Order: sequence, then structure tokens, then C-alpha cells
Amino acid sequence: MSFEAMTDKEILDIANPIMDNLMDASTRIDHKAHTRDFTDRMKAIVTEEHLQKVCEQYQKEKGFFSARTPVAVFKRPDSAAIIWKQSFTKAKGEFVAEMVLVQQNGEYRCDHVMVF
Repeated sequence: MSFEAMTDKEILDIANPIMDNLMDASTRIDHKAHTRDFTDRMKAIVTEEHLQKVCEQYQKEKGFFSARTPVAVFKRPDSAAIIWKQSFTKAKGEFVAEMVLVQQNGEYRCDHVMVF
């Protein structure tokens, strides 16, 4: 099904559990769990060493992920970009969490993710 034919709720119902897992696994610095829903392209980028370094850095500076609220869903035929307002336990202010969701071999996968 084209992402353009899906409702925002349908996309968020897929994306939220994937993002929940990504954030929980990065808190624990669990590479296998963190990359569970990644495309092969993303798996090649996020090595165990890379994840360790990134997680240690953000946890030191910002703390851990806390509240996340959806802001927007951008739909394309073959992907959706989801934007959330993200909070941390130590850092003040509002941050952006984003994910690009794709479908490969009948499964939904994360092809890009970032919190800034």
C-alpha cells in the first residue's frame, strides 16, 4: 500500500512502536535491539561502535529520552517522514525526533532516524 493512501494514524501506529524500541534500545545501548527495524542501508551505518559513542554522548549531555509528541506526517508513495516533539530528562527545551519509514519485503523498516 502506498503511504499516500494511509491515514496519519495508520502511519503513527506503525512508526511509534518502532521509535519506542529505538529509544529504549539506545538507552540500554543494545545494538541488536536498536537496529532490529532498520533497513540494510541503516544497519551498515549504525555499527556497534557508532551506537555506543552516540548514546554515551547524548546521555551525558541530555540525559534520557522522555515525552514524545507527534507533530507531522509527510507522505510519499514509497515512504513517510514522521516528526515528533521530543524531550530529554536533563536537557531543557524542545527537540525534534524524525524517522523515515519505508516498506521492504512486506515489512516496515526505518531508513533514517535522528534526534536533534
